[in-house]
Amino acid sequence: MVAQIANAQEFEQKVANAPAGKLVVVDFFATWCGPCKMISPMVDKFAVEYDAAEYYKVDVDEVGDIAQKYDVTAMPTFLYFKDGKEIARVVGANPAGIKQTIASNL
Repeated sequence: MVAQIANAQEFEQKVANAPAGKLVVVDFFATWCGPCKMISPMVDKFAVEYDAAEYYKVDVDEVGDIAQKYDVTAMPTFLYFKDGKEIARVVGANPAGIKQTIASNL
């Protein structure tokens, strides 16, 4: 399941407080973004297929401070975290790249 993050405090709590060594995947999206809408069902599928990771979505228009903090300038952008630190990033609706980055970091 992919949960939506509502504010910066929740983001920090989910990412920083994830269990040690656990992969956290964050989908930065916008409601007006066509590629974001296209990739969303694939991300839901990956969340089921690779359920050892945690999955979150951040609407860049609602939680812009987090997008700015992590220098997210294109949508969708997928950030991958472990132990509260960014370990990888995939920019764009690239199902193969998203899937491979999840699989190789579990």
